[in-house]
Amino acid sequence: MSRLKPSSTERENTPVRIAITTGEPAGIGPELTAQAFVRGSSRWHRSVHFTVLGDRRLLIDRAKQVGIDPSVWSTSTSTGAPVVIHNIPLNTQSVAGVLNTANSPYVLEMLDTAITGALNGIFDAIVTAPLQKSTINKAGVLFTGHTEYLAKRTSTPRVVMMLSGTGKRPLRVALATTHLSLRDVPNALNIDGLVDTLVIIDRDLRERFCIASPRILVTGLNPHAGENGYLGREEIEVITPAVQRARASGVHACGPYPADTLFQPRHLNKAECILAMYHDQGLPVLKFATFGKSVNVTLGLPIIRTSVDHGTALDLAGTGYANCGSLIAAIETAISMASTAAMRVSSN
Repeated sequence: MSRLKPSSTERENTPVRIAITTGEPAGIGPELTAQAFVRGSSRWHRSVHFTVLGDRRLLIDRAKQVGIDPSVWSTSTSTGAPVVIHNIPLNTQSVAGVLNTANSPYVLEMLDTAITGALNGIFDAIVTAPLQKSTINKAGVLFTGHTEYLAKRTSTPRVVMMLSGTGKRPLRVALATTHLSLRDVPNALNIDGLVDTLVIIDRDLRERFCIASPRILVTGLNPHAGENGYLGREEIEVITPAVQRARASGVHACGPYPADTLFQPRHLNKAECILAMYHDQGLPVLKFATFGKSVNVTLGLPIIRTSVDHGTALDLAGTGYANCGSLIAAIETAISMASTAAMRVSSN
């Protein structure tokens, strides 16, 4: 997988290269990837090249299991984008819907291969299908989630998890904290961290989403945004000073606002992103509005990574009933972000 980083001339003449990790082998990732190529092939052209990471036999068998012609893994028609499998063998046979901790190293090897390839310039972006955190942890590997793992593997001190809907004016929700126990959230919030988070959101919305002047609305932590200190002082002592400092640095941030009234059109129409303080403060609203069509984007990384808005859905694995809409949206977002990055490089 190792090679010298391509020159700018090589990049200009190279298709956008997207790596897809197919996730937990017992989950819906393998079949969703096959379904996505069937449904999306007419929209993706030969200027995009896909590398699908996973066990070749698993991918072929799972495609057959859900009624998809396995030739989908070698698409090279005049209208479809090239697709190749980068074979990473399973540690042990996988059955749809049945978890096995023995395959945890396989899941991490796919992810590591994609990350290394992106860091080395072999891939322009990576798209990750869902994995099962509990199985990886049961295998003895401390794993909080894709977001935290990507930060560690890329030596990035701070990353931001953002979910985005689709369409002309998508709802975007970023998180100040991610996969953290609720009781630990207040202590995880500090002024410097929130300022850094707002700066990352502002920069990536400008550079990777081509939004000239992104407006970010910030939620409070407590009910009614603390009710002037009667329901908590985090808004007064942490969130407000962070917003003020971010604004002084040129970030168009406002808040804190009560989270229970912020998610309505008269506020959302004035913003490109909402920064929520914790996972279940902002994501239930977004998933209610856009579930199955939204995209998980990791901001702040030196590489581009997108993912789906759902989990492994073990009960649907192997049935063909899982919806690949979010994976298609994640792929198309990755293509758009990679194309934008390529244009920025060529213009410089």
